[in-house]
Amino acid sequence: MLSYKAPIERYNVHLREIADEIEMIRIGGTYELDVLKTVNFGFYLDAKDLGEVLLPKKHAPHDLSPGDSIEVFLYLDSENRPIATTQKPKAQVGEFAYLRAVATADVGAFLDWGLDKDVLLPFAEQHRPIQVGHSYLVYLYLDKIDSRITASSKIDKFLDDEKPHNFHPQQVVNLIIGNSTDLGYKAIVNHSHWGVLYKNEVYQRLSFGQTKKGYIKRVRPDGKIDLSLQGGRETRNKEANIIVNHLKKHDGFAAVHDKSDPELISDLLGMSKGAFKKAIGGLYKQKVIDITKDGIHLNEE
Repeated sequence: MLSYKAPIERYNVHLREIADEIEMIRIGGTYELDVLKTVNFGFYLDAKDLGEVLLPKKHAPHDLSPGDSIEVFLYLDSENRPIATTQKPKAQVGEFAYLRAVATADVGAFLDWGLDKDVLLPFAEQHRPIQVGHSYLVYLYLDKIDSRITASSKIDKFLDDEKPHNFHPQQVVNLIIGNSTDLGYKAIVNHSHWGVLYKNEVYQRLSFGQTKKGYIKRVRPDGKIDLSLQGGRETRNKEANIIVNHLKKHDGFAAVHDKSDPELISDLLGMSKGAFKKAIGGLYKQKVIDITKDGIHLNEE
């Protein structure tokens, strides 16, 4: 009789190895850790494979005690020891952020990323010379030599457009606005890929390094990503509210309708003609507005 015990045991070991990898705690991430003990200068937390990690007293809530758990960010102190903080960094390892330069030194520039200790942007990782007081779009990674969290403004080398992805139309994504192009704006999608916002579909001012919520408009056959700042029920509701609020402020009337020039609609309401038509169609069905030859009218409540 065949026994499946050995294969099943090997499979279970494989699953445990995968689980351990998933749960591995690394420098540069945020984790919920258990408090092991209290000392005069803080608390020691159980950081699994990193061992016991100190959370300094100044960054701990006053009522914290052994047995509690607390969310912390892990980095290295000046002596290369893992240390925890409840301060929230503006980005973690593997993410992009728009950070302000606060100082320069022989090794590079230092950027304010939300912690007491600034993050280093080495000369070798600078896309162009850094000026104190200016902000730069950077990627955070762990240096291979000393495992310190380090910044790089050479962002293209961390964005692999050939890397497969699973983005799909209408998916909500986080965007960081990058360079403007003839087509519109390049934006970093979920800290992993470049995407494009077309300028004829953008009805608001965008600035370099700005973070926005967006939508996947289309994934092209070559894997390139087209983006939109408009999409889904939430956006349609927002646009309907814009129209209703405009009508309320202008005696219940706006001299635009579904035949109006797109530029007129954009100037008046800050949205595309397509989004406008969808919004007024929904408002008309709900009997909130009437649509006439001269424009749209808010129905009396």
